[in-house]
Amino acid sequence: MPPLPTTDPLVADAARLLDRPGRRLLGLCGPPAAGKSVLARALVDGINLRLGTDTAAYLPLDGFHLSNRQLERLGLTDRKGSPPSFDAYGYAALLRRIRAVPPPGHDVYVPDYDRALHEPVAARHVVRPGVRLVLTEGNYLGLDAPGWREAAELLDELWYVDAPDELRERRLRERHQGNGSSAERARSRIEGNDRPNGELVKASRERCGRVVVTG
Repeated sequence: MPPLPTTDPLVADAARLLDRPGRRLLGLCGPPAAGKSVLARALVDGINLRLGTDTAAYLPLDGFHLSNRQLERLGLTDRKGSPPSFDAYGYAALLRRIRAVPPPGHDVYVPDYDRALHEPVAARHVVRPGVRLVLTEGNYLGLDAPGWREAAELLDELWYVDAPDELRERRLRERHQGNGSSAERARSRIEGNDRPNGELVKASRERCGRVVVTG
């Protein structure tokens, strides 16, 4: 688990979004292995501890990975994790449903990505009717491209999560090898996919309202 900055001030700043009525969405973007999911979960836990259970909920972009079958059909198997390997419009549609006024009076189920199955899975997370703050995270939330722009417009704030490149790539090697890749395959995947994806994401930093550095 990547180290985080002290989260109390970040929890307090996230909680200030609730000074306004209605359900709020806080997005975290950043390059691969910067610590987005760890930070998002820490913020959800901190908000719920401070303001009560089911005040905040988690929504990962990774649930909108295309399945391996669709990646094969599209010729994107070796580019898994790149922008076209996600259902950006489906992600935006779920954000729009969650952000509806009034919010849905029923549970909204949220998909995730299973690193053991190497496939997206349905309904791993849930946004309960009383949730007031949804933390959503993923590489491309600040990307200036069709589908991603529509999603970003639904966010109240977007924060950029960053970490040194050397640290991120070490985490990526550990992740890939932990998922069964050889050292050679892990290096090839980082050089041919993760690194260019990270460089693309860096261009979205200027569109974010805050930078949080982990590591």
